[in-house]
Amino acid sequence: MKVDQINGFLAEAFPYADFKVESVGDKRAVIRQPISAQHLRPGGTVSGPTMMMVVDVALYTAILGELGKVEMAVTTNLNINFLRKPVADKDIIGECRLHKVGRTLVVGEVSIFSDGSEEPVAHAVGTYALPAG
Repeated sequence: MKVDQINGFLAEAFPYADFKVESVGDKRAVIRQPISAQHLRPGGTVSGPTMMMVVDVALYTAILGELGKVEMAVTTNLNINFLRKPVADKDIIGECRLHKVGRTLVVGEVSIFSDGSEEPVAHAVGTYALPAG
């Protein structure tokens, strides 16, 4: 699937989400999550659940780019390390790279950045299970 196809599919599957796929291909994906007040936690930082969502979507997007429309692929494991405080008034960017695309499992990693920063604010590793058949 290409970027516009994936954005269309994700908008249909998750109509309340406001992220955008920026690039996909070669076992990689980049997504952008605009940050607004709904994504912040006390202390003026991007919430953990928002960053976890970016990780999950980036992994799923890379899988869609690699395998095509796999609606029933599901997250089986997600481990995140929060490294530094994200900038509250900047988008966050999730950069994914898949390490293994097997018949039943896909393993990848995602680094999250505040837009314009070279230092990651979080790093995660995740596994997706693919449907049989």
